[in-house]
Amino acid sequence: MNTLNRRRFFEDSIMAAAAVSLPVARVASADASVSANEKLTAAIIGCGIRGKAHAQELAKLTDCEIAYVCDPDLDRADEVGALLVKMNRPMPKKVQDLRLVYDDKSVDVIFVATPNHWHALATIWAMQAGKDVYCEKPVSHNVSEGRRMVQAARKYGRICQAGTQNRSRGALAEAVKYMQDGKLGDVKLARSIVYGGRDSIGGPSPCAMPPRCDYNLWAGPAPRTELMRPKFHYDWHWFWDTGNGEIGNNNIHSLDICRWGLGVTGLGHSVISYGGRLGYVDAAETPNTQVAVFDFGSKTIVSETRGLKTVPFHPTIKSSWFFYGTEGIIAETDLYDLEGKRVRAFEGKSGNHFTNFLQAVRSRKQTDLAADILEGHQSTALCHIANISFHLGSVTSLSDVPSRLSQVKNQGEVLETFARTKQHLADAGVIIDDVKLTVGEHLRIDGEKEQFLDNPNADRLLTCVYRNPFTVPKESEI
Repeated sequence: MNTLNRRRFFEDSIMAAAAVSLPVARVASADASVSANEKLTAAIIGCGIRGKAHAQELAKLTDCEIAYVCDPDLDRADEVGALLVKMNRPMPKKVQDLRLVYDDKSVDVIFVATPNHWHALATIWAMQAGKDVYCEKPVSHNVSEGRRMVQAARKYGRICQAGTQNRSRGALAEAVKYMQDGKLGDVKLARSIVYGGRDSIGGPSPCAMPPRCDYNLWAGPAPRTELMRPKFHYDWHWFWDTGNGEIGNNNIHSLDICRWGLGVTGLGHSVISYGGRLGYVDAAETPNTQVAVFDFGSKTIVSETRGLKTVPFHPTIKSSWFFYGTEGIIAETDLYDLEGKRVRAFEGKSGNHFTNFLQAVRSRKQTDLAADILEGHQSTALCHIANISFHLGSVTSLSDVPSRLSQVKNQGEVLETFARTKQHLADAGVIIDDVKLTVGEHLRIDGEKEQFLDNPNADRLLTCVYRNPFTVPKESEI
């Protein structure tokens, strides 16, 4: 066996062993604190936009040493390594396969900034290896994965933070407390608003693979299909095998705040979602226009996602979330009266979301986390069940949409949202007479079991088929 083949055989053996049985790291004991003077050894998994952001934040902290950066595309790992050196931090080891990182017992904490389809497996494998994890939003690629992540954190006594950074904003926490103290009156409605222009991604056309990218490792749990999009990186967001569309990419942040402010838990009583990819034709699969209505009994969240050019949701109030109470309105971190006049701003000391995670790693107290994985899972799952409704939908003419929405509670808000969506499409230059929207099924939910009621087709979409050996464990395997 020549040197190259011998090295490859050795590396493959390590990877195979790591996939089957991952070792316990140095900070594995759930009841043991790390010394306040002891540096935590960290690894960043995924070196794209968020991975670079993680590197920039961690490089500012004196109690954390970044030992590894990992990405199937070594050019990206090189970029993050160079960024750390520029910030006067040591050059980390650069690897393509995260399992080699997890095999290193000196690594204490993992920062997961991969594409969505890798979030759950990267996090669960890390916790099984005795490491604590900070996982970017959305924390999972489907509902079942999120629940497995929570189960793994609890079973192994790991600290697991969701990357929903708004949970560390002091002024926002004060606004939430104001509502939950009853000072906004009866708050029954919250709106999650994400309006941001995104142009066509082009294609379909064969995708040029980055020269130093291992596509097998990049695909991981997802099917290893021939990609038909012009750009390899980032545009995975708009394909179901790897992403969750804009609702999972950005709306997750404001949905999390809506759920937090309303004080609702679980997946609610029902969901319906409608929309489409409108205004242009390209290779992408996910909608660029999507509305979702989440019924939590006495409370409702209405989510709107727009990717075409649009007027603001409100002419003067700039926010991605709105809470409507009988005594006023809260948007961003400001209080307004019922006529929309600003009353005052909430104040509160904000914390660093990364620092909060590391502090919880040291204290070993899950309750010290600003965004425990359970909160991240429940908010992320709202994105997933909206997409499931959309997946099971049927193409409907605009004139027939109101009748399809007639079963949904809060008809006034639901129909007003649809009317604004219709006007938005016209303003964006979409020919209204030609528009057909996909109107999803109105799905009833067993919130405790995180399943749908009497809908096996919807239940099948709570998980997916994985590609060996990149398989997210079942509950019995956690």
